[in-house]
Amino acid sequence: MKFSLIYEAQTVDASREGDRRIFDETVEHAVLADKLGFDTFWCVEHTALTNYSHMSAPETVLAFVAGKTERIGIGHGVVCLPPAMNHPVKVAERIATLDLLSKGRVHFGVGKGGTEQEAGTFGYDLASLQPQIDEAMYLIPKMFVRDEIEHHGDFVQIPRRPIHPKPFQDPHPPMYLACTNTESLKRAGGRGMGALVLGFGGPEEIAKKVAVYHEAWDQREEKDQVGFRPNRHIAALCPAIVLDDNATARKIGIRGQRYFMESLGYWYGGGARPDPAQWTEDVVHDGSGQDIIKSNFASETVTVDFSDPAMSMLNPNHAYGTVDDCIGYVQRLIDAGADEILFICQMGTVPNWAQLETLKNIGEKVIPYFRSRQQ
Repeated sequence: MKFSLIYEAQTVDASREGDRRIFDETVEHAVLADKLGFDTFWCVEHTALTNYSHMSAPETVLAFVAGKTERIGIGHGVVCLPPAMNHPVKVAERIATLDLLSKGRVHFGVGKGGTEQEAGTFGYDLASLQPQIDEAMYLIPKMFVRDEIEHHGDFVQIPRRPIHPKPFQDPHPPMYLACTNTESLKRAGGRGMGALVLGFGGPEEIAKKVAVYHEAWDQREEKDQVGFRPNRHIAALCPAIVLDDNATARKIGIRGQRYFMESLGYWYGGGARPDPAQWTEDVVHDGSGQDIIKSNFASETVTVDFSDPAMSMLNPNHAYGTVDDCIGYVQRLIDAGADEILFICQMGTVPNWAQLETLKNIGEKVIPYFRSRQQ
């Protein structure tokens, strides 16, 4: 099992000061995670999505983080492959260079981006991008292993050229695909790539996705392999706020997730822009004395009764709560078939102190708990 972190640079403050703060905090977390034993530090890539994600240049962030850390993996989750956004030659050069400088710590995820807002920035129609992404993802690994490359495709033309440097890892870093639906899971498994399941679905949904992925993997054909390093691996997103006081952790986590979901709904589905200043209480405790959480994110209403001790341990509302709550939820993800847990705590309204406490609790208590069981 691997235990990792993933970052969007999500912020409620889109000012210059807000950008400085969110990137300073992101680097602070990476350095701490390196010391605490997290496996990989992943960064997404998004363009023109105000507040939802200011992580538009992950290659810069990851290079900076690589220079400030010693052992933690450096993960692109993912590089968006529309050629006008990231030309295949430049992607190959950047990934190989980062892998050399980090002494083989790179994990290389690919995808197309999720919104017309992003695709349109570079002159594309999102619905027509998949063939271009497919061409690029098959082409880039060839640059890692061949002395020279020549390519005359439908979307990319490259005359015979040597591409330098070659990566530290031989033949190249492990490759992953961003997976947000059944078709992308089938594509990842069928092409021998790791799957980054970047959704808020709970363990039951993860179990279904794991089954789809492994079925596609088992039925894959050699000719469909992307790259030269098959990577059977499924990573599951795990929103987490882990504090000594479970009610406070759940309140902060649910509020942060509401911001995340409503921001997602704004850019992906045309919903209203989130405005935390207008929110009333996001966490309500029932007057009868039962500990019940009620919250709305986007169009979904969630009610969780934590008066049941079993539910407190399982915590179906993600890893929001105490260390024991987090352990219980992570165990459910592991039982569902996840190979890697992608903890996310940098969600809009979550204060930095709560994120730091979460990282310390996971690094000092949750990860050692599972590591000791693996020995």
